[in-house]
Amino acid sequence: MAEPIVPTCSDAHDDLYDRTQFGFWLYLMTDCVLFGTLFATYAVLHNNTFGGVSARDLFELPDVLLETLLLLFSSFTCGMAMMVVREKSKKKMLAWLLLTFCLGLGFLFLEIREFHHFVSQGHSWEKSAFLSSFFTLVGTHGAHISFGLLWMGVMMWQIGKRGITSHTLRRFTCLRMFWHFLDLVWIFIFTFVYLMGVI
Repeated sequence: MAEPIVPTCSDAHDDLYDRTQFGFWLYLMTDCVLFGTLFATYAVLHNNTFGGVSARDLFELPDVLLETLLLLFSSFTCGMAMMVVREKSKKKMLAWLLLTFCLGLGFLFLEIREFHHFVSQGHSWEKSAFLSSFFTLVGTHGAHISFGLLWMGVMMWQIGKRGITSHTLRRFTCLRMFWHFLDLVWIFIFTFVYLMGVI
């Protein structure tokens, strides 16, 4: 009679890693549905200005371009943090993560400043369906960025305290997927909302 195969520690770790990644992919798919719904809502309502400002009157591309560059470069630095894992250099990984965090924080600051500027000029989400859909779509992305920065801060603390372990690496892999996903969503926002809005 054949002996049952007992999974080794490595097998158990690989299985946990695969299940974690699969579960996180499922979460990202639900986020795709969420953002898809918000994009569809914006597409329907973006011309409903109720006699107020339109996208062409409101958006300033140079500011949005700076936000875009910050976020895209943060995606690069996040990837570099993953690259140095092979070197098992905690200092290098923390340095790249800190740079990613600062770039993401800069993006969030510019987005909040943009929202404040619009509201202070009397163009809040209450004024028209266009503004409601705009603030909801871009604000939801900003909320995700805020959560990502909080997660990144916790990750830096864990790596600083425990080093690069199988657990911290698994969590960072999910964070990296999340951050790249947000960059991809922003490219669609930049193109579909801002760029097409001023053309």
